[in-house]
Amino acid sequence: MHLAPIDWLIILVYLTGCMGAGIWMRRYVRGVEDFAVAGRAMDLNLGIASLAATELGLVTVMYTAQLGFTKGFAGAIIGVLMALAMYLVGRTGFVIGPLRRAGVMTIPELFEKRFGIRVRWLAGLFVVFGGLLNMGIFLRLGGEFIVAATGIPTHWLEWVMTALLGLVLVYTALGGMLSVLVTDYLQFLVKGMGIVVTSILVIASIGWSGLLHGLTNAWSSSQAGNALPGLKMAGHPFNPVYSGWGYVLWQVIFQIAVVTTWQTQISRVLSARDETIARRMYRRTAFYFVGRFGLPGLWGAAALVYWTQHGGLPPELQGLPADTASLRATPAYLGILLPTGFIGLLLAAALAAEMSTDSGYLLTWATVIYNDLITPCIKRPLSGATRLLITRCLVMGIGVFLLFFGLWYQLRGNAWDYLAVTGNIYLASVFTLLVAGLYWPRATAQGAYAALVLGAIGPITFLVVNSHKPAGAPDPISPQASGAASFALAFLGMIVGSLASKRVEGRGSREAEMSVQSRS
Repeated sequence: MHLAPIDWLIILVYLTGCMGAGIWMRRYVRGVEDFAVAGRAMDLNLGIASLAATELGLVTVMYTAQLGFTKGFAGAIIGVLMALAMYLVGRTGFVIGPLRRAGVMTIPELFEKRFGIRVRWLAGLFVVFGGLLNMGIFLRLGGEFIVAATGIPTHWLEWVMTALLGLVLVYTALGGMLSVLVTDYLQFLVKGMGIVVTSILVIASIGWSGLLHGLTNAWSSSQAGNALPGLKMAGHPFNPVYSGWGYVLWQVIFQIAVVTTWQTQISRVLSARDETIARRMYRRTAFYFVGRFGLPGLWGAAALVYWTQHGGLPPELQGLPADTASLRATPAYLGILLPTGFIGLLLAAALAAEMSTDSGYLLTWATVIYNDLITPCIKRPLSGATRLLITRCLVMGIGVFLLFFGLWYQLRGNAWDYLAVTGNIYLASVFTLLVAGLYWPRATAQGAYAALVLGAIGPITFLVVNSHKPAGAPDPISPQASGAASFALAFLGMIVGSLASKRVEGRGSREAEMSVQSRS
């Protein structure tokens, strides 16, 4: 085990402070609006810290490091695209402006005003389904990082992640968004310090020129077919469009949809004091997403060079499937690189990353379930205490689901592609509904139904078909094909469904007029 007493002390101090702050905020929760959107009183700086903290979880570190390990610096193109999308949306107010002005707690709630309560319910179902599948791998990937980086026994993974999830559930269920915001701020500071210090140590160890030369040599070996087992690169380390523009173009569309539709990000928009705060929060957080992908990607690239120069992957990673080995290679490298004390800081940062993401996501999906799936089915208004109790129980229930699903589900393929595709189960369709509902007067409920159903076909087909492929075989359906198809089908469903329903309504009104005339 790599942990010394000073490392344990750092971790204990962090966990104690975080839990104390989270539970302390319980006293300010007076109703569901306080619990779900912090009373819509979030200021700019707290919003920036909370958004940044929630969107940099331990699973983020794992998949961005994997991108760096397999694609070098080219893997960071996704962060650049996301930063551009964040800035442009913050500058123009596209979608988030009218969404904040609407005064809703969730995205599906807006659809009731535009398309009716049934569309709201169906959209909420898709949001929850895609969101929970997306979050399902968080615990497993986070646990693998902690095990590999610290050297703790592998069989501890389930127990460590169960205990961590339990801590998160306590303060999230008690304090809701208020606890999430305060703990996010603390976690943002801890993880920021850990990521920066780790990046400096990585560069100091391998050297910038050594890293560049090492990536060039690794790519040459991969092209020549003589790369060491598990160290073959999947793409050019410096050119993200080397294999074509298809994947990058899909990511452009996907990132625009993410920053306007992903409920965990939008929950910060809806918690902001007003539209101006929400837009400024997006603009000022934008560049952070370059570092979100770039710095862990730097660790992954350095891990590839290190293991290549040292004769291959460590024994415990040899013989594993390539995707599994590429996920675990970076934390194993960090466990060797970082000295005593810094391991404790890295682990505290890792725990902060996992806790901030878990708390934000637990609250988000619980709010959607209550607000958009349960509330429309209730005929009599519930008391404030009852609504708060139901929402807290939902947080706990989702935690139990994630505990079992997240720790036994076996990920196939690239982690980022899985997250992008499962998110696309609702991103493509809900993004289509948002854009059409806000900016296209001819959009109808029939078009919304068609967009919701058709937009989910591509991602679900990807998950079902690719889950039956032989181990090590290429995906029968590529992520970019699935993603592009989901957006195309969603927009096609909205346009055709809306125009067809308008035509039917027009024909019906003309027939009614003719019937009246004939009677007279």
